[in-house]
Parts: sequence; C-alpha cells; structure tokens
Amino acid sequence: MYIALLLFLVKYTIESVYVHSPSHLEPIFPYTPTPPHPHTPTPLADNKIAQPFLKICPMTYTPPKLLTFEQFLTEYGDNPRYELIDGELRDMEPTGPHEAIAGSIAGRIYVEIFRSHFNWLIPKNCLIKPPAAEATALRPDVIVLDEAELNQEPLWQKEPIICNGSTIKLVAEVVSTNWQDDYARKVEEYAFLEIPEYWIVDFRGLGGKEFIGNPKQPTFTVCQLIKGAYQQQRYRLGDAITSHLFPNLQLKLDDVMPH
Repeated sequence: MYIALLLFLVKYTIESVYVHSPSHLEPIFPYTPTPPHPHTPTPLADNKIAQPFLKICPMTYTPPKLLTFEQFLTEYGDNPRYELIDGELRDMEPTGPHEAIAGSIAGRIYVEIFRSHFNWLIPKNCLIKPPAAEATALRPDVIVLDEAELNQEPLWQKEPIICNGSTIKLVAEVVSTNWQDDYARKVEEYAFLEIPEYWIVDFRGLGGKEFIGNPKQPTFTVCQLIKGAYQQQRYRLGDAITSHLFPNLQLKLDDVMPH
C-alpha cells in the first residue's frame, strides 16, 4: 500500500513540474501518458485498497419495519406512546408538560360539555382507524365522541377504536417533535373524516414557519371544517380562543401553558 502511494506521488510530481518559457509551458521530463485501459474501474467496487474497508463497513440501508393495523394493535394497542401512520410506527414522545397540557385541555372541554348538556364523552384512551388508510391508527391527545353514535361503531364494544368520522366531534393534538404529522398528515385525515374541529396546541412553537408564522412562537390553532376543508385560525399568548363547538368557551393559550 505504501509503495503504491509513493509511486503515485512520483508520477504526480513528474506530470506537474513545468519550466516557464516566454511562449509556452513545457515539462522538464518528457512524459507520454499511458492510454487508458478499455475497462475503467468504478471508484470503490474495483479499488483493491478500498475493498477491505468495504467489507468492514458495508454501505447498506435497512428500511423501517412496516406493520399492519392488526400487528400494531397486538404489539402497541395499549401503549399510549405510539401510533401508526402508513405502516410506520410513530413515537409521540410524550413528556410531562405534554401530558399536563393534554389533561388541562380535556378538563376544560369537559366543563363545556357538562355546561351545555351535550351527550358527549372524552375517553381516556382511543384510536382512530381512518377507513381509507389500511395501516394507520391515529391516537389523538384529546378526542370528543358523540355517545349516541357509538352504537354504529363496529369495533367499539371490544376495543376503544373509532372508525366513523360522524362519531367524533373534536380532536386536539399537543405538538411534539413530530410536528409534521400534526400540521400536515392529520389535517388531511381529520378533514377527510369530517371532524368538525381540530385543535393544534403548539406550546413550544415547534411547527414550521408556514404553519405558525415568523417569528416562531407558542401557537394555538383552531381548524374549523367548512365545506370539507379546514379553515385555520391562529391564536397567540394573550388571545381569547374561539370555538364554534363551544361558543361559551373561555380559554387562552396562557391557561394551559406549563408553569
């Protein structure tokens, strides 16, 4: 290996040393380059020096394991940390402040449900199985269900799983590091299910600037379904939040921020 390197340096030096003359540059030693071999080796695969390293450090990519909906239920159905999107396992990375905010929002919503005498409920744990997505199981941080519609749910009696969008009145997501799911994919899924309201609580201002504005800051986004699409309204610290589902709601982002 060292001899090959030395020969390469000598060859490079001979080719690179020139004498300056008024009209042209000419090499000190005349050198006729060897014509290229008909086969030009690839940089790594045919390089004898690199081959031992390729054996030690093979460049391989292992795609993530994809799960079916049934496999997810068996392995992670009771674990509130995970959800499934297009067969890929998502770790929602819940922290203490994340869970505290979700609990505070659920409590305030329940007060409005009780005050308005709605026949709605907030389950402790619930999965959403969108009918158009075979390997997807969404686990919102807060979900409000119409109790009168539960009789139409095919899986509810055995598992806390919702398949019909008509059963869901509201979902809320507390944003964590996988904010792209909350601002993009779930907006599409929840709108397709025709869920009337979707709340996105970004208490750390993690979302992209196209979603929460510039400069990035804590943001509470209310998505209201209008003609099959969500109209979004952003609220900052100090703003009074408006909900069409709960017109008497008195809530600010400040009220649910961790202390």
